[in-house]
Amino acid sequence: MSDNNYIHQIRNKIGSDLLLLPSVTNIAMDTQKRILLVKDADSGLWITPGGCVDPMESPADAAVREMWEETGLFSAPIRILGIYGGHDFMITYSNGDMVSYVLVAFESRIIGGKMSPDGVETLEAGYFSESNLAELNLPTWMQIVLSDAFNHSNTVHFKAPTWKPPGV
Repeated sequence: MSDNNYIHQIRNKIGSDLLLLPSVTNIAMDTQKRILLVKDADSGLWITPGGCVDPMESPADAAVREMWEETGLFSAPIRILGIYGGHDFMITYSNGDMVSYVLVAFESRIIGGKMSPDGVETLEAGYFSESNLAELNLPTWMQIVLSDAFNHSNTVHFKAPTWKPPGV
């Protein structure tokens, strides 16, 4: 079952209410250490290529599929950059649908294809240096992920836990 059919079936049952979804994104840098970003058709914001993990699909396969669908580029996940979630990863789409994403960010290498935004999910695509980011319209969640991506450490990034058992 494709991601769109799966989510459509759930939305028919729950409407626009908050939905928790597993997702992936690709952090792909060129030889000049610029990150590939796409302009999202729904919001007009610049983001890394990615999306929801389909039922029965591995996160790595979802990352490769999403990169291909949104950019026309074939990629290979190299490592996990980070795992993200929480308030900053909640999005309300233009149609009112609310989603809270649990996001696996993969560092990916481009191994083929020709850059060509799909015109449906993505309107533009390009590589941007860290100094160019201030000029772009980025969502908060993307700023968090890109900050970690440009950190250049081999550490897997995640937000430290704040939850504690009652009375502790």
